[in-house]
Amino acid sequence: MKTLVTGAAGFIGFHLASRLLAKGCEVVGLDSLNDYYDPALKEARLSRLLPLQGFRFVKADLADRANTAEIFAREKFDRVAHLAAQAGVRYSLKNPHAYVDANLVGFVNVLEGCRNSGVSHLVFASSSSVYGMNVNRPFSVHHNVDHPVSLYAATKKSNELLAHSYAHLYRLPVTGLRFFTVYGPWGRPDMALFLFTKAILSGEPISVFNEGRMERDFTYIDDIVEGVVRVLDRIPAPDPAFDTAHTDPGISSAPYRLYNIGNNNPVSLLDFISVIEDALGKKAVKKLLPMQPGDVAATCADIDDLARDVGFSPSTPLSEGVGRFVAWYKEHYGPQGT
Repeated sequence: MKTLVTGAAGFIGFHLASRLLAKGCEVVGLDSLNDYYDPALKEARLSRLLPLQGFRFVKADLADRANTAEIFAREKFDRVAHLAAQAGVRYSLKNPHAYVDANLVGFVNVLEGCRNSGVSHLVFASSSSVYGMNVNRPFSVHHNVDHPVSLYAATKKSNELLAHSYAHLYRLPVTGLRFFTVYGPWGRPDMALFLFTKAILSGEPISVFNEGRMERDFTYIDDIVEGVVRVLDRIPAPDPAFDTAHTDPGISSAPYRLYNIGNNNPVSLLDFISVIEDALGKKAVKKLLPMQPGDVAATCADIDDLARDVGFSPSTPLSEGVGRFVAWYKEHYGPQGT
């Protein structure tokens, strides 16, 4: 099976490519290596993949329509794991066009590539951010998600709609995964765990938004990757239970599925900080701040559908996952984090 992993130098893409290669898959990793965060970290991840048997790297921008079409036509991928995107809620307030280019234009180019080259299954990254103003928890794929509160969330909701259209029109099998706060070794520098660890080691204050009255469904990277691999192997089919008179956002008459992929165990932000402090053996200096625009107070994933269909069962305790991140961080950046 030749699998394209877009965003292969990114956090989740790197881990997914590593896992697929360990299974004996042929993996083509694609990434633009942009500078949204330090490209040195992306290069370091990539340096771990390049020596592995079965891996090839293509540097490309998916927003380049002609080049993306040529890659798909040349490679004839069996499956695609589309993880490349412009990430981050707060950055979308400053640079909205980056989200349009990467998350909308780039995504349509991927859909066209899959359609025209006979890809058997497209799995793409959506986000828990799509739940927006929804306060019904745990968040379910059967809930309405028509009220996003950030441009990032709106682009991810748009991805889901575009993907469903292609599944309906062209019978392209597509599965969307709504990721919930993924963390672990090689994580992104703009995520809370990385920011907090770096600041605490340096003796600098950490920014605690909404004065700590936040909850997140933190999900360890190994659990996430296990779920993605299982989903890649399960090609969706039309759901015979779909009723046009009583439509359910979680099912479809097209070969299309949506799943939450999270831990189903939300943790308060202050408790999360305590776990980091324990792993570092050092207390944080907290700077309490108001809620940021575009953010939500709490997330919690209903993962019943994913558990039913592929046996997804996250098992990594938060203290263990944070401990592994801290060990990686100190090894990569030095004991003092510099």
